[in-house]
Amino acid sequence: MAWFKRTDKGIKTSTEEKKDAPDGLWFKTPQGNIIHTRELKNNSYVCPDDDYHVKIGSKEYFEILFDNNQFKELDANMTSGDPLNFTDSKPYPARIEATIKKTDLKDAVRSAVGKIDGQDIVIACMDFNFIGGSMGSVVGEKIARAIDHSLKNKIPFLMISKSGGARMMEAGFSLMQMAKTSAKLSLLDDAKIPYISLLTDPTTGGVTASYAMLGDFNIAEPGALIGFAGPRVIRETIGKDLPKGFQSSEFVLEHGFLDFIIDRRQLKSRLSTLLRLLKN
Repeated sequence: MAWFKRTDKGIKTSTEEKKDAPDGLWFKTPQGNIIHTRELKNNSYVCPDDDYHVKIGSKEYFEILFDNNQFKELDANMTSGDPLNFTDSKPYPARIEATIKKTDLKDAVRSAVGKIDGQDIVIACMDFNFIGGSMGSVVGEKIARAIDHSLKNKIPFLMISKSGGARMMEAGFSLMQMAKTSAKLSLLDDAKIPYISLLTDPTTGGVTASYAMLGDFNIAEPGALIGFAGPRVIRETIGKDLPKGFQSSEFVLEHGFLDFIIDRRQLKSRLSTLLRLLKN
């Protein structure tokens, strides 16, 4: 019965020497499903057990979409100024500097030119980790310049939105980006160059009220929050309970504001097919 008795020959690892599993090795979805991060990455950051789309940024979207992750980044070093000398809990420039160090991003959008299945495309992708993906002067300017690149080279433009809205630290300068980007997109329309808008979780505020909803095709990922004001604000304003699934991409599609919803695992192939259809 020695199997059931502790002996002195067992493993003797001190508490100090025991090591936990590395952080980030596993991911748990809101539904409670657990998946290894390597498998998650290989599955385009979608959990296969419940189809939960993990929130990702420009780095991951570029890896998924650009052929062999090869692209040329546009205006990579553009950073925000402080036109209003804004100070809240800390000066705006200090917050920008701290966020750059924390995220290794220059601002809330990156733009690049590359190929999807051999087809040229310009992609601008927002990053929510940079001050909530807020739209400031740099975001508007980089999107405008990305559109200019599409116009100059006559290649399609894809905008991937993920934002909490306008950046309060730039006030009116931020709101001006709505008109600026919308005007630029009208030039794409005049030139008959395709513009595809992909709305991801969340897409809200002034971004929704401008370039995110102006695509020749407006598409979204499953379960994304899409709207202008948040559900709580709307509920308190109208004094009524909101419909089930209100402001989800499925709800928005049902009410005619989206063309279709696309699973991220099929995103590249579906975009490639759409680009070929538009080209022909």
